[in-house]
Amino acid sequence: MAYLMGIDLGTSGTKTVLFDTDGTIVASALREYPLYQPKPGWAEQEPLDWYHAVVDSIREIIWKNGIDADAVKGVGISGQMHGLVMIDKDGVELGRSIIWCDQRTGEECQEITDRIGAQRLIEITANPAITGFTASKILWVQKYLPKIYEKAAKLLLPKDYIRYKLTGEFATEVSDASGMQLLDISNRCWSDEMLKRLDIDKALLAPVFESCEVTGKITRQAAELTGLREGTPVVGGAGDQAAGAVGNGVVEPGIVSSTIGTSGVVFASSNEIKIDPLGRVHTFCHAVPGMWHVMGVTQGAGLSLKWFRDQFCHSELETAGLMETDPYILMDQEAGARPAGCGGLLYLPYLMGERTPHLDPDARGGFFGLTAAHTKADMLRAVMEGVAYSLRDCMEIISEMGIPISQVRASGGGGKSRLWRQMQADMFLQDIYTVHSPEGPALGVALLAGVGCGTYRSVQEACHHVIAIKDKLSPNQQDAAVYQRYYPIYQQLYPALKPFFQKMKQ
Repeated sequence: MAYLMGIDLGTSGTKTVLFDTDGTIVASALREYPLYQPKPGWAEQEPLDWYHAVVDSIREIIWKNGIDADAVKGVGISGQMHGLVMIDKDGVELGRSIIWCDQRTGEECQEITDRIGAQRLIEITANPAITGFTASKILWVQKYLPKIYEKAAKLLLPKDYIRYKLTGEFATEVSDASGMQLLDISNRCWSDEMLKRLDIDKALLAPVFESCEVTGKITRQAAELTGLREGTPVVGGAGDQAAGAVGNGVVEPGIVSSTIGTSGVVFASSNEIKIDPLGRVHTFCHAVPGMWHVMGVTQGAGLSLKWFRDQFCHSELETAGLMETDPYILMDQEAGARPAGCGGLLYLPYLMGERTPHLDPDARGGFFGLTAAHTKADMLRAVMEGVAYSLRDCMEIISEMGIPISQVRASGGGGKSRLWRQMQADMFLQDIYTVHSPEGPALGVALLAGVGCGTYRSVQEACHHVIAIKDKLSPNQQDAAVYQRYYPIYQQLYPALKPFFQKMKQ
């Protein structure tokens, strides 16, 4: 029996999963770690926490399940994107990592735009400067922690730090590197122009590979700690969104994924680079060689539903505990009992600002159209519909860019909800499909590892072999007509309220 391992380095924890070459889960292990917020808007994590989580989870899989280490043919790593890890010449971590959701770098984003030029920035990196990306974090460290920056020998992304710890090699790959805002997206290499204008030494960055290329091998020390065989190949891997797309088979033009996790992402593949000149969606290199992807992001997708659950669904939480079931199942039933459109109640899911299509960190969430006739169940359904409207915003821009949409695949925690999938089918006027594997990112990088070690000839072949459609939902024409009526109203609410968002900030 041959196995492939996928390591998914997330924000709340690391999940390591072992698959056979048919994509069946053999074993999995999860390790969590804290998030530090020393100031409002700041977000940091300890790189060593990630490493210990990776080592412990691999060791549990190998030793607890009696896995023959020789049978593990390759390892892939998926990672939370955009984080900045600095290490010195001895490989020692220079403090905590500033991670993707940190918001401290607004001034640095403006500085990047001023130095490069707004249009030129999009031409090179395919995206405007935003606080989430790595380049603005580097400028912040240069400005406020110059002595620490002087000691830095390498600037790494989170998963590439783990690669270094496991293999002793410095490397990154195109999908994750795209989110640093230092990559020439068209040519899939570091941009000398960006590095020169931002005063970043190219030697501080790791060499760039394609995602399925072998970038190192497990060292003797890592083998002793984890139970893996010394010399096991480790491939480039992928940023979490690209990894999840591979794990859902979104590796060909026309197949689009709609993912509802904490945030929401609409992800489309393309054989040629497509850039929105207004910067409303992100364009990155795909984990598939020679392909790119376009990605629209809703900041507060599953986050909105979790917020509503925690604030207003105490009885559902208590009942679910007694029934030993998931409270979201009960919430789905309540929301499903209310009519589409909730009698004219709309929800804006801007609890964490918004990216697509507004790119506004100051945007605020809210309900519009609330009357005395509305119930908690109406508000619950409105939250779910508001997230789906926001995902439609993403879908509309992708379609506007001329990217074909022939099949939409739902994934993420929200993709488990039949009601939420039906809302998307009704709003997108598209059939919504799900695939059989629940481990999108981990499966995605395991498949990349399979390509790198020769188990599959290409990423597309790997996906065709492993990934199968599980379910399909078609649009309900009656509900779709309701959403067609309310969507234009939803679209007009943000521009009408934007001046007040600015005043609320002051």
